[in-house]
Amino acid sequence: MDTILFRPIGVIHSPFAEREGMPIQPSGAKGTVGKICLEPDLAEGLQDLDGFSHIILLYQFHASCGYNLQVKPFMDTVARGLFATRAPRRPNPIGLSVVRLTAVEGDVLHILDVDVLDQTPLLDIKPYVPRFDAPSDGVRCGWLEENAEKSEHIRSDDRFVKEDI
Repeated sequence: MDTILFRPIGVIHSPFAEREGMPIQPSGAKGTVGKICLEPDLAEGLQDLDGFSHIILLYQFHASCGYNLQVKPFMDTVARGLFATRAPRRPNPIGLSVVRLTAVEGDVLHILDVDVLDQTPLLDIKPYVPRFDAPSDGVRCGWLEENAEKSEHIRSDDRFVKEDI
């Protein structure tokens, strides 16, 4: 398989300098202020984004390395298949968060509900559109059906810092 290379389009800034103690999802980061500094040559691409209340951020888990195909996720005590979790240590360490957009100022986006490590490389931004992004029919959440509400209270620990989980 061919290698795919990405160039970060900017940097996500948050109050989280360390992985331990961070929220594990945006639902646990309500009101947490952050900002995105986009590469200046890409600022023109932000036109019309200020009309959206929420945006989808795709980013690199830059502090993660290696992965295991079975992990104990933050919201469970049972080992689960990696691809049935949102664990940060992955074959392609790509993360996704839906955050609130509060302002666009030149090449800077002001955001709320940020749940990422400070200095996270941003790969892409997409507008969040409920009609496109929130299916209403037949949604199932697997093992998370009984655990999803934990995301508002559980904080990151060191389980995905170590190479051997």
